[in-house]
Order: sequence, then C-alpha cells, then structure tokens
Amino acid sequence: MAEESQPRVVLTPCTDYQEARVEAAVQASLAALGGMERFVQPGQRVFLKVNLLMAKEIDRAITTHPAVVKAVVKQIQAAGGSVIIGDSPGGPYSVSGLKRSYRLSGMEQVAAETGAALNFDLGAVELTHPAGKVLKRATIIRPLADADVVITLPKLKTHRLTKFTGGVKILFGAIPGLLKAEYHLRMPDVRDFSDMLLDLVTLVKPRLSIMDGVVGMEGEGPSAGKPKQVGLLLASTDSVALDVVACAVVGIPPEEATTTRAAMARGLTTGRVEDIDLVGPPLSAVKLTDFETVGKGGDFVHRMPGFVHGLAYALLRPKPVTNQQLCNGCGTCANVCPAQAITMIGHRPRTDYDKCIRCFCCQELCPQSAVMIQRPWAGRMVFRV
Repeated sequence: MAEESQPRVVLTPCTDYQEARVEAAVQASLAALGGMERFVQPGQRVFLKVNLLMAKEIDRAITTHPAVVKAVVKQIQAAGGSVIIGDSPGGPYSVSGLKRSYRLSGMEQVAAETGAALNFDLGAVELTHPAGKVLKRATIIRPLADADVVITLPKLKTHRLTKFTGGVKILFGAIPGLLKAEYHLRMPDVRDFSDMLLDLVTLVKPRLSIMDGVVGMEGEGPSAGKPKQVGLLLASTDSVALDVVACAVVGIPPEEATTTRAAMARGLTTGRVEDIDLVGPPLSAVKLTDFETVGKGGDFVHRMPGFVHGLAYALLRPKPVTNQQLCNGCGTCANVCPAQAITMIGHRPRTDYDKCIRCFCCQELCPQSAVMIQRPWAGRMVFRV
C-alpha cells in the first residue's frame, strides 16, 4: 500500500500507443512519484505482473498493451533491475498456454527487444497472511513470490463480477491456473471474493502500479466488451487509490466497484477522489461522459438487508446463458467452471443453475464471446455479452 499519508495518483495523458509517446508518458508518471529509482535498486529482481487474462490479440484491449510494458521494462533496466514478465492467465497454467499468451499479447516481442525474461516457471508456494481478512493462507505463483519487487500493469476495464478490474483485481493472476476456480468456489459471494482480492494486495504488496488506460474496455468486460479510448496512464504506489481515481475517470461510483467498496469498509480508502493527491490534469478535464459500464449484475442484492438477502439473491441474481449460434462447442466454459455446473452434451454446454455460483468465469473466458447474461428484472431478458 501507499507510503504517503495521502495516497498519490498520477494522471498522464497519452493519446495512442506510439512508442516514443508511451515512453514519455511513463517517464513523466514515474517522475511525479520519485522516479523508478525509488522503487527498484540495482541488482533487484522485478516481477512485472501484466494482465494476460486470455490469449487474445492486442487490439482487443483485453491485455496490457506491449508498448506500456516495454516502456516500463526499459525504466526498470535503467534503474539496474532485472525483469521477469508474467501472469497466470485464466484456464490451465501451462508452458504451451503461456507461450501462446505471450505471443498474441506482444509480450514475446517485448522480451526479444529488451532482453527481459518471460516467466515459464509453473511452480507455486504457499504463503501465510495472518493479517488477511478472509485469506489467511494463499498459494502464489513462485516467480512472483521470489521477486524482490512486484510492479503491476493493470488494464482499465469493466468486469462482470466486480464491476471494475484494475489495480486490485489484477492480483488474482497471482493465483496459479485453475486454482483460481477453487477460490471462486470457496468465495461465491462477491463480498468475500472482493475481500480476498484485497488480502492479495496486502500480501503481495506491489511497490508500484501503472494502469494502461490509453485504450481501455467498456461494456461487458473483462473480455467481451469494446475497446474504448480513455487516453491516460494512471500510476500510484496505492492499488486501491488507483482504482478510485480510474473509476472516477470513467464514471463508476466507488461503491459500485466491489473491491473499492470492500476497501472502504476496511478503512483502506474513503472512496473520495478529494482525499487523494491527484497529480496531472484536473479530473474534470479527463473524465469521460460516454463510458459504458457493465450491465447491472445483481450486485445491489448484496447490499440488501440480511432478512431479505437470501430470497432476493435467489430470485434476482443474473445467470449465464449460451448463444448457440456463436458457440463452437470448444468446452472452455465447462473446463473453467469452478462449480462444475456446466457439462457438454452433443458439443453444446448445459448449465445446472442449482450448482451455478454466478462467478461468470464462463463469460469471462469464452473465446467466442458466446456467453450472455440473463437478468430477470430487466425489461429485455437477455443482453448479448
């Protein structure tokens, strides 16, 4: 978390991914925070945690853009650090899967051009976290646990389950492979899940976070939404404050981002931009008025009084359904379902909604964007994801 009594978040305009422009924006962001030398000492091993949710092309805005990654790598190297680029994407954690993700996301090219290493170590370690609220022990990918410094490079995106994914949610990728499904199963309530994500932040303690908001994702994120020009890099030593400001930029109230709401309850933030040392252009100059947030996911049910919560949760929560015209029968949804609620019958998925925990992993990781969310209270029953 932040070292300052008042967390600082730096907003740096960056209109596109032209290499020189991104490098200048990264350098300006770091200068406002004291320079990379504040975070990395000569000889230190830096794990650069990028967002590689799934193996998709760069222009889909699902993953951290390689131009941002390259610019940060060069700054780390200039400070004397060695860099390992990595993540544990959704689905099985394998060398072949990592190779494909690195290639499609542009990380392979970044490594070739800078000499940074790509992580292929599939090992994991279990760490204790006595201060954790819901996560007293956590299994973390080994190269991240072994690093001297962790720096995160989240992508500014909406998220079906948590409303927003950024500086806090990116650390779910510290959990190896399909073990993430077990965490979903153990914490089906988004409130507990959000507290678990905050526990990961307080456990890993990323020293710096730089958010790629040059082009973010709006709508049905984190993988099936639409690329959206935001035109900013956001940087901070405080992952929670970073998300507060990013949400303010795109018009998401802090209490609607479930990780921020959980952080507010724990006293990690007030949720108010006014309580953050904002460096750069005024918020009014960069705030978007046309950003499409994720459709109402039933999260309001979790804020209902306890005596009606159970009934409301059963009746009003949304459910995933499959667009059979888009589905190609690949079976990814069944493979990643934490609750094993999806079975493939005749190369088509069937969902047992009595087992479904509404984590929306099927929607998040469907390669064809064939999973839709059905909302029983909406005027239109089914919205395309």
